[in-house]
Formats: sequence, structure tokens, C-alpha cells
Amino acid sequence: MVIPRPGAETPQEGFFTLGPRTVLRGPGELTTAIRDALGPATGFALPSGTAAEDGLIEADVDHTLVPEAYRLTVEPSRVRLIGGGAAGVFYALQTLRQLLPPAILRSATAPGERWEIPAVVIEDAPRFSWRGGHLDVGRHFVPKADLLRLIDLLALHKFNVLHLHLTEDQGWRFESRLYPLLTEVGSWRRETSGDGTPHGGFYSQADLREVVAFAARRHITVVPEIDLPGHVQAAVAAYPELGNDPSRRIEVATGWGVITHVLNLEEKTLKFCADIIGEVTEIFPGRFLHVGGDECPTDEWSGSGRARERMRELGIGDVEEIQGWFTRRLSAILAEHGRSLVGWDEICDHGDVPGATIHAWRGYERGVEAARAGHDVIMSPVAPTYFDYYQSDRDDEPRTIGGHNTVENVYDWDPIQAELSEEEGRRVIGTQFQVWTEWQPTPRDVEYMSYPRACALAEVGWTSGPKDREDFMRRLAEHLGRLDALGVNYRPLEGPRPWQRGGTGARARV
Repeated sequence: MVIPRPGAETPQEGFFTLGPRTVLRGPGELTTAIRDALGPATGFALPSGTAAEDGLIEADVDHTLVPEAYRLTVEPSRVRLIGGGAAGVFYALQTLRQLLPPAILRSATAPGERWEIPAVVIEDAPRFSWRGGHLDVGRHFVPKADLLRLIDLLALHKFNVLHLHLTEDQGWRFESRLYPLLTEVGSWRRETSGDGTPHGGFYSQADLREVVAFAARRHITVVPEIDLPGHVQAAVAAYPELGNDPSRRIEVATGWGVITHVLNLEEKTLKFCADIIGEVTEIFPGRFLHVGGDECPTDEWSGSGRARERMRELGIGDVEEIQGWFTRRLSAILAEHGRSLVGWDEICDHGDVPGATIHAWRGYERGVEAARAGHDVIMSPVAPTYFDYYQSDRDDEPRTIGGHNTVENVYDWDPIQAELSEEEGRRVIGTQFQVWTEWQPTPRDVEYMSYPRACALAEVGWTSGPKDREDFMRRLAEHLGRLDALGVNYRPLEGPRPWQRGGTGARARV
């Protein structure tokens, strides 16, 4: 009853019983992870050793496997977790936790629980290299402690990317030491949609280093997004000289929707972008940096005499070509840092960006176009991977942005469909769910919109082979007991929790 479903699972006779004299054997960093995962709920010390009166749990690496693959063997006297790398052993451990009673996920001892693991041989490996969850912390800030909890939930489900959307019109969340007004001014708005209540917050560089390290121990890469050249009202509010009318003072946005403020085309503004990218790459060691690039209106460029003058200087013939030029400049800056650019699919609407990874959100066909143009693609179309959409068409769902994507829709979807050739299909490196937070003001709301749909996408991203929705829904019903043990505010399969309606911050659907 594991989620995501393993590739090959062969039941055996008997059980392994975890007991107070169970010992661990293997490299220290691997046995420490096992002890940390199994010790709190059982209360067992799980020392390293060879004398195994209550059985032996072994962990090791087999480099003949791919790094995220694993073999898990459970026998009555021994458990073996073998991974192609440390990540593979970690994923074997997540499967092992799910084979135990749900109470294993609690952080205090569960008296009277019998810690039996059914004997089995599991051989498993992920389908995609990018299995992500996206969180918008720009529109509503998520405190660091809650962010760490969300990372733990991703790890349990074998996701390996947290796409952290750090900047928006409504709030700048990344501490820049070169441009301190970005957080002094840009991280706070005076209200939200007329509610009269200030909202804000930001992550210090120390906070973000902690988030990155916490995620890395769970084999999750944090991919930061600094949205450029649109979705920048908070930045322009802090530094008006970045905008197209420096004499005009604007505030951090207080409402939603596509906003016309964009960066100007000056070299000083490109230097600002380079400086921010330099600071971001010092914090986030991964290969990728996401530059957004979506929903970038051209109104200000069209109406600015200076922008038209710059277009002539740069040889840009049409205002629609500006975003392509801007994104190619960003890509060159990233290359100087040894990094690769990811952007939403609009970045290639007006001129190619060689080497960019395309995040296809406006529809599956956008990903098909990008793959055929030779780009690596993360398939994340609105239907069904936008988890800020309603989870059903019932009238009693908590209010959100619109549309609906059910857990069944998510499970049934395939990131590689028949229209892609085998070669084009190899360009699809993975998939990702998106939680935008216009209507998710608290971490509790984020959990409610994410789970159990994230369980379904975890299986889409991890498991190869034919699907069986009935089997998945059976496993999911049992899996909810694990989420209960973790205290996750998931949406029940039978419909919204009655207390989701009304109350501070929980807006009823209208």
C-alpha cells in the first residue's frame, strides 16, 4: 500500500519485527538517517552493531544502480536497503516507513504498537528526473518552519524539487544585501484586496541556507524563482529607477491579476538583475535558476519614449521581441555562474532562448512545441497540475482562484502522450504541481490544496508502467492514515471538511 507505487514488488512469507534490540549496519550517514526516521516513534535506540537479537537493518550503496534507484529486501531476520546512491537509500527508507504502521510517522513513542514489516522484495526507480512541487510565497508569505514541514511532506512522497517562487508584485521575499530596500519596502504590502491588514515577511540569507541544507538532506533541490522582467511591482516600489517612469512612486501591489509594471531596458537594470542573480547563486547551489518570464505585458515599453529609443539602440524592431532579448541576457548572466535558466513557456514566444528549460503551463501543447524545438521540458499544465484550482465542482469547497482539478484527474494524466515521438518524449524531464497563494493565506490552506492531490502527482512522476486508478484510490485511502499521523490538513476524499468554511482567512466559495 505504498505511494508512489513501486516498480516491482514481490511479497514473501513472514514479517520482520522491529524491536528494542534491533541494530543497524552500514555507512554512518545512512544509518543515522534510518535511526532518525524510525527511532522517535518506536523509542528504540537502534545502535550500530552486528549482534542482532531483534534483527538487523542494513544499508549500503550499489553503484550499478542509477543514483535514485533502490532495492528493498525485507526478511524475517533482516532488512536491506540498497540504493544506487544516498538518494536511493533514502527513497528505500521512505518506502520502509510506509510498510510500517502509520504511527511510525509520529515524533513521540506510540506505546503498544507492534512494529511489523511484511516480508517483501521491492525493486524501484523513478520515471522522471524532475519531480517537483511549486510554492508561491510571494503573494502570501510562508514562514520558514512551515516551509520545512512542507519539504518533509515532499520527501515522504519521493519528490526531489521544491520550486520556491520568491518574488512577486505583491511581495519580495529574498534578502538582498546589495539592495536592502527590496525587503525593507518590497516585502510588505499595506493590505490584501481591501482587507485593511498589512501582510509581509521575507527570508534572510541565513534562513534560505538553512532551507537549502534541510532539503538537501532529504535529497530535494530547491530551485529559486526570481521573476523577471514582469511581476516586479514590489521591486519597482523599492527602487523606482528600475521601472519605466522613475518619477512615479508606486506601492507594493495589494490586489491580484496581471499587472503592467515591468523592468526598463537600461544597462543599469541589467546590472541589478546580474547582482541579484549573483546573490541567489551563492545561496542555492543547484544547476537551475527559474527567471519566471510569464505574463509580461508590453504596455509600459510601448508607451515609453526611452524604451523605444533603447529598442533602436539594440536593434529590436518590435516591442514583442523585448522579452526574448531580456531572457537571453539573463541566460548569459546565468551561464557566467555555471547555471542554467528555467522559465515559463512564454519565454520562447518571441525568439528562442537556446539551452533554456521550458516550464509548460499554458497547456500541454506548449510543452510539445518546446520539446520539438529541442528544449528540455517540465510538463506542468494548468489542467491538471494547478493545485490552487478547486478539488471538485461542489459548492462547499473553500474559495480559490477558479476551475477544478480532481485527484482522479491528476492521477489519470500522463506527462508524455502519444503525439510525442520517442526522441521528443526524452525531452520531457519531469512534472510538477503548482500552488499559487492568492486564496491560500496560511500554510494550513496550502496543505489543504496540496493533499491528497500531491500523492497522485507523486505517482505520476515516479511510477512507470500501466495505471490502475481503482488500486491507487484504495492505497490512497490507507495512506491518509499516514497523513493523519503527521497532522496534515488534507482534503478528505468524501468532500471538504466542514470547518474549512468561514472563519478568519477561510473564505467560503461565492
